[in-house]
Amino acid sequence: MAITSANQLELLQTAEAVAREKMIDPALVIEAMEESLARAAKSRYGAEMDIRVSIDRKTGRADFTRVRTVVADDELENYQAEMTVDQAKPYFEPPKPNQNAAWIRDGQTLTDFSDGPQVGDVLTEEVPPVEMGRIAAQSAKQVILQKVREAEREKQYEEFKDRIGQILNVQVKREEYGNVIVDLNQGEGVLRRNEKIGRESYRPNDRVRVYIKDVRREQRGPQIFLSRTAPEFMAELFRMEVPEIYEGIIEIKSVSRDPGSRAKIAVISHDGSIDPVGACVGMRGSRVQAVVNELQGEKIDIIPWNEDMPTFLVNALQPAEVSKVVFDEDAERIEVVVPEDQLSLAIGRRGQNVRLASQLTGLDIDIMTEEEESKRRQAEFEERTKLFMDTLDLDEFFAQLLVSEGFTNLEEVAYVELDELLVIDGVDEDTANELQARAREYLDAQNAKAMARARELGVQDSLVEFEGLSPQMILALAEDGVTSLEDFATCADWELAGGWTTVDGERTKDDGVLEPFDVSLEEAQNMVMTARVMLGWVDPADLEPEAEEQADHEEEQEA
Repeated sequence: MAITSANQLELLQTAEAVAREKMIDPALVIEAMEESLARAAKSRYGAEMDIRVSIDRKTGRADFTRVRTVVADDELENYQAEMTVDQAKPYFEPPKPNQNAAWIRDGQTLTDFSDGPQVGDVLTEEVPPVEMGRIAAQSAKQVILQKVREAEREKQYEEFKDRIGQILNVQVKREEYGNVIVDLNQGEGVLRRNEKIGRESYRPNDRVRVYIKDVRREQRGPQIFLSRTAPEFMAELFRMEVPEIYEGIIEIKSVSRDPGSRAKIAVISHDGSIDPVGACVGMRGSRVQAVVNELQGEKIDIIPWNEDMPTFLVNALQPAEVSKVVFDEDAERIEVVVPEDQLSLAIGRRGQNVRLASQLTGLDIDIMTEEEESKRRQAEFEERTKLFMDTLDLDEFFAQLLVSEGFTNLEEVAYVELDELLVIDGVDEDTANELQARAREYLDAQNAKAMARARELGVQDSLVEFEGLSPQMILALAEDGVTSLEDFATCADWELAGGWTTVDGERTKDDGVLEPFDVSLEEAQNMVMTARVMLGWVDPADLEPEAEEQADHEEEQEA
């Protein structure tokens, strides 16, 4: 098939027809045609040649052009499409009439040839149109179809990439191995088996609401992943049912779900006159019931959000009643004490209630009964009493007095202000001084023993003289293999202070070498950075911007 005047307009008509059918830009179809014609021309003139085809968008005329580029001598690879400066000189002249050739430099057609050819110059020469045989025509058709498919896929990706987080009402096309394929008009979406609620099953042509969870570019085209189990799906449903949420008066702070069974949603109102829980429930429960029906009867607890984490947790554990909450902010753990008859309600069936409350608050929750908490407190009381009896040579009654007043370790007794000891019944100034003297004497002996042991393990003076480390800390470091300031400077802050790591959704504890001495993560970081500065590994000037940022952050918090 030759590209002649008889079928020039037919090219444009075909391009427009394909573009209308696939709902893509006609220019993309014409570009595919140009590429297919160029490929056919290369099979005729030689695969190494750089043949380009340009189709006039008005007349349909196809111009075939051979392109040769001037390259440096050491970059010449393709003799059919490239040439050196010396090789270009015989051709570097104004084109003759009817020659249909041109020299291009920096995108402009050359008219001045006095300075000779330069690297980057391009010589274009028109070549005769090709006769397309059956194989070439079939190849051209495949190129066009491939380009059209790519254009369709790109259009689908561009359409859905910014719609992540939206809810669609779609029609089911088929079900494959438990995964539901739905019709998105411009393509298909996938509702995976694990993204369906419970044992949901659908038939072709069923209508279903889905949440766009992710859109990815893949080799086989854009993949649109849908979900009905995502917490965000429930949040979006509430946004559709509750006008106050849509308008921003009520904000959804967090959501946790056990899909198809139970869910908790925390909300807060930015208007003091509007009750966030009541607005989400609706008149006679109409709003929340609409969401429940869509989620296959999933029970939903609507929780008022509170900045005070213990108060928020008490709300999140509803309907269980909570007696006491102990919050460890550093470890992001919280202990909850409940009455004996509320324990099973607080935990829930198969731990569902406490698990959802943990997901809602982002905290690890330990639940215990009042009896268990009382036993633990009693054990701690007895342990501290025995500590003071053994180390300070006190009788049981006097040791219990110290514990009752809140003293937990020898350091507190040894270095506390004298007045805090004098408030204890039966303790005068002489007794207080004697208590502190005994405590300091015992601590000094323990420190000397720890330092002697650390020396045996090879601790160097550079670590011993480092400010902020007690003899007990130095011994703990030495037993962990840290014996010099260089060793200490290579430690990570979490290796010293401990921390938490989340693996597959489970939080695991990382024990720190200095954690038993109540060294915080920030303190560990400061000590490590100080050691690095002392060793010359870090320039103190590099730390100043961080200090300024920290100061600015503190000012913002105060404001």
